[in-house]
Amino acid sequence: MRFDSAEHPAILGGIPVRPSGPPSWPQQDSRVTLALQSLIETGDWGRYHGPHVPELCRQLAEYHEREHVLPCSSGTAAVELALRGVGIKADDEVILAGYDFKANFQNILCVGALPVLVDLDPLTWQLNPERIVPAISSRTRAILISHLHGGLVDAVTVKNIAETHGLMVIEDICQNPGARCDGRQVGTSGDVSVLSFGGSKLLTAGRGGAVLTNRTDVAERMKRYQQRGNEAYPLAEMQAAVLRPQLEQLDKFNQVRRDAVSRLERGLAGVGGLSMLQPPAEKVFPAYYKVGFRYDSECFGGLTRERFIAAVHAEGIALDAGFRGLHRIHATRRFRAADDLTEASLADTGMLTLHHPVLLENPAAIDEIVVAIEKISHWGGEIQRQSEHQGKKTPS
Repeated sequence: MRFDSAEHPAILGGIPVRPSGPPSWPQQDSRVTLALQSLIETGDWGRYHGPHVPELCRQLAEYHEREHVLPCSSGTAAVELALRGVGIKADDEVILAGYDFKANFQNILCVGALPVLVDLDPLTWQLNPERIVPAISSRTRAILISHLHGGLVDAVTVKNIAETHGLMVIEDICQNPGARCDGRQVGTSGDVSVLSFGGSKLLTAGRGGAVLTNRTDVAERMKRYQQRGNEAYPLAEMQAAVLRPQLEQLDKFNQVRRDAVSRLERGLAGVGGLSMLQPPAEKVFPAYYKVGFRYDSECFGGLTRERFIAAVHAEGIALDAGFRGLHRIHATRRFRAADDLTEASLADTGMLTLHHPVLLENPAAIDEIVVAIEKISHWGGEIQRQSEHQGKKTPS
């Protein structure tokens, strides 16, 4: 598919590139369907204790080379359990990136500790290990790292820093299950790693999560906290049953997604204003729950990020803003900023993320994304002018 510069974008009255819109998730999967049918036949769908949760834990432990796996009700619950498992308590400090998922910040507050925000690597917009040591105080107990938007934190360097200073590392791999870097499985560098099985995730059961560790002391603390006569944050048999076939196919689908991202990168090479956070590279194999981009308004004729998103949505593409910078949405009394958070502020206003389902479609779907962005790039100034004109006409 080639772009015709005379063709108007959908937001200006043209025909959308993808009239049916972005693909839904989860996709149809015959192996998941069989798992659900089996649950009905055996009655395992309604059991407290059945074969699927322990078998999923065994598969996760083998896949990640972890001794202990604690399944739970969500990725958010998994982070809280991890914090409690490594012994975080009131008045402790936990270091994390100034740009991260809000629930990670909230979980630190939930256990009574103080989030300490550090800036991002200017090239990858992931947590910058060079900012960690200056942020450490006598109250610091742990570092929480998240691999976000198809990018990977240098977790080995973070772990080395942590060991030097007697700190624990929690590795959030909710967006990167199955990713690998330099031959190492992502999620095996920290003392604890956490997974999410939320409805939009690469491994999905609608809800659910897991905590993985090799440390028996950490596992025991988490179990003691969760056990209250029954499990306070359980993962259901039904959820585990549909996750098992997905985990078995994770590597295959991750490779399909990586191939699609490589094609997308090549297609966008001539379009200024969108740069991929961490393009596919040798020995680096992200999982691509999201594909992250920096947005440069000037390269799109001054088109604001918000209007760009509206324009690309009109074309049927699921490209959205990223997270908010944590320092931008929380009162200053609730955290300590260890530095100026310059890059986190840039990510707050300049991040774009492409949702993953389209990456499993045929190559033509990736080409459609390129065509849509080329159209918006060509007409960006006109889209912005029309938006400003309409704004002036709106009565106050």
